[in-house]
Amino acid sequence: MIEFKFVSKQYSPDAIALREVSLTINKGELVYLAGPSGAGKSTLLKMIAAVEKPTSGTVLVNGTDIGKLNNASVPYLRRNMGLIFQQQRLLTDRSILANVMLPLMVTGAARAEAEARARAALARVGLEQRSAAHPLELSGGEQQRVAIARAIVNRPQIILADEPTANLDRASANKVIDALRAFHAAGVTCMISTHDEQVLDRAGRVIILDRGHVMAGAA
Repeated sequence: MIEFKFVSKQYSPDAIALREVSLTINKGELVYLAGPSGAGKSTLLKMIAAVEKPTSGTVLVNGTDIGKLNNASVPYLRRNMGLIFQQQRLLTDRSILANVMLPLMVTGAARAEAEARARAALARVGLEQRSAAHPLELSGGEQQRVAIARAIVNRPQIILADEPTANLDRASANKVIDALRAFHAAGVTCMISTHDEQVLDRAGRVIILDRGHVMAGAA
């Protein structure tokens, strides 16, 4: 489903995020990305979502060459993805139900269908009773679960989560990871970057990055 072939990403002569990375992610896998800050984890995830494009090498997602995508094609690629990136904040001026409905409304879904699917997504993360609340009324862990609900409302084939448990207490972090594991159990391909050693202790496959190099777990 996802393949990197000798991929490098260079932002400047002194800022090389990825170096000759080759790896394969199969459909339905749950894969964790580990490594210190600056290792290249976020850049790798952003390339899969075509937020960034490779300086050299090839990134293939479902057979699509990310480096050759034009801007008009990117939204169609992302319709099959659930993105949980740290810079994608919830809109604080509307309810969490409206936040989760938003991706469907943008793609032209009928309001009734968008609301039904948003409520179902909130139920999947255990927040159906808080649908009328606004984001600032929720804890950090609850906000992160809303972000997961928003990411999966389009029924994606792939979920990309960048440090989804950062700054959460242990109980909240466990709920977030359990929600992501539940989607994996339903057949969704999941890639999760994390520094959380307790999360990694429960992991199956872990890809370890260091200074842009894949140190382990590529295949």
